[in-house]
Amino acid sequence: MSSLSSPSSEPPCFLEGEFKTTLNLQQAGAQQLRLRYRMVGKAGAPVFAVLGGISASRHVAALHSDEAEGWWQVQVGRGKSFDLTQCRVLSFDWVGRDGTLDAPISTADQADALAVLLDHLDISRLAAIVGSSYGAMVGLAFAERHARLLDRLVVISGADRADPYAAAWRALQRRVLELGRDGPEAVALARQFAMLSYRTPEEFAARFGAEPTWCGDRLRCAAEDYLDAAGNRFAAVFSPIAFRRLSESIDQHRVDAARITVPTTVIAIEQDRLVPLDDLRRLARTLGGPARLHILRSIFGHDAFLKEPEQIAAVLTQALAPAFATAHTAFNPLSPVAQGVAA
Repeated sequence: MSSLSSPSSEPPCFLEGEFKTTLNLQQAGAQQLRLRYRMVGKAGAPVFAVLGGISASRHVAALHSDEAEGWWQVQVGRGKSFDLTQCRVLSFDWVGRDGTLDAPISTADQADALAVLLDHLDISRLAAIVGSSYGAMVGLAFAERHARLLDRLVVISGADRADPYAAAWRALQRRVLELGRDGPEAVALARQFAMLSYRTPEEFAARFGAEPTWCGDRLRCAAEDYLDAAGNRFAAVFSPIAFRRLSESIDQHRVDAARITVPTTVIAIEQDRLVPLDDLRRLARTLGGPARLHILRSIFGHDAFLKEPEQIAAVLTQALAPAFATAHTAFNPLSPVAQGVAA
């Protein structure tokens, strides 16, 4: 991995830390928490909050070659969606991600935590929130609750409420944790179920079409090595409490789209099994402010925001360009809902 800045360029500013705060959670009441954050980019430049799925952390991108890559490394750097010579990228660890809070957590709570973080950092306004998956839900909740702090919103594969079919998938994952008494094997298996929902049958057919093989007296399908590796990696770093509480947070997520007046770009993946295209079409129609809908196609389904960097970057460039020009440029869609379809 290469550094984000060339040897002759001025390195981006870097700020990472944590602080104690008391947050009044919707169901659990007042809770003392530690908020952990990271911000990189040009000092004084517009701030973009970049938020990912439940397993994402504040580490969006590495700055130097001796750091591990961030979860959205492909979108950060010179000439990319988030050029750190022109902006600052802010992210934070989800409330409950460290597994120390065993209590109901909502997307509204996460949105309030972001508002507290902005106040702590003396940031008066975000140029945009770019949220993917769970981060898109949190972005919608923030736009509903804290519109005065936000210029525009980009939501990728996240709607105003959970789809019932997807909620059933997650309920079974949580049942696995219960039956496995939160052991690492249970966490790994729950994650494997999640992986099936993130991807598509078409991808599995293309990658894992080989015949099953016998391992002793047990038959293994071609995808099992891949699923085992993904599950074990996740179980090694993610708490079962965090998995359960953040999974629940997705399923109780509700916002009133009509109350969201912040200019919004909605990015839908046609093959997404967790956030159906019809849900995002409805969201774009019912948003209370200017909205654009872009429909992309990807064999990777829900994970397209991670696996299709070029398609995602093309839409982000269009959605965020006015924010780079000035944090207060008016949003000017061609129509109330302009639909872009990428092959």
